[in-house]
Amino acid sequence: MILLVRGDREYLRAPGEELQTDLGVLTVPEDVEPGQTLETHLGEEFVVREPRGPDLFNHFERTGAPMMPRDVGLVVGHTGAASGDRILDAGTGTGVLAAYLGRIGADVTTYERDPDFAGVARENMRLAGVDDAVDVRTGDVTDDLDDLSGFDLLTLDTEDAPGVVAHAADLLVSGGFVAVYSPFVENSRATVEAAREADLSAIDTYETIQRRMDFGERGSRPSTAGVGHTGYLTFARNE
Repeated sequence: MILLVRGDREYLRAPGEELQTDLGVLTVPEDVEPGQTLETHLGEEFVVREPRGPDLFNHFERTGAPMMPRDVGLVVGHTGAASGDRILDAGTGTGVLAAYLGRIGADVTTYERDPDFAGVARENMRLAGVDDAVDVRTGDVTDDLDDLSGFDLLTLDTEDAPGVVAHAADLLVSGGFVAVYSPFVENSRATVEAAREADLSAIDTYETIQRRMDFGERGSRPSTAGVGHTGYLTFARNE
């Protein structure tokens, strides 16, 4: 997939597909390359760009509120997720986290209980070019816990995260990490208690708050628009 960009307009297309807008029509060449400029039949130009993580976040079909890039960055930074890692994920949703992890070269197994959501996530993995790296399974991860082991990282965005964290020692390799996202602090507290009972170490919880800065003629200040808080992230490590 490539992006066709003109100003603040962006369109995700595959080679051979057609773009129809008020600026004209064009067909994406099969041998299209990032950096090229393509013209519509009206002579309007679009620049070809290779999609990256933030672009996919903006263009994925959504089945709910996806994990924000800021939270994805914290997961990767605090756990050291890297190419070659085996990652167990649950609560796929739109699949933003799974796609990011797949794009850094990890082998991801992700569980989504809603069959319709799982179908959307599979299509999003195809758009991200990681459908070979990310295995989207329909079902509840708690049903398969006895058959899962040897993972470097466990990532959870589910209400029953504390119950899964209780099995972290059996799911993770020595030194493997847990990362749990929750919009509610009560779930984070239950996760911390479960991590302590499971004898995990390096247990920390962070609230994610980010403020965009506005720079104007009168001065500079944090933006008054939007909500800075997205959620809570709890990290822990297997001994």
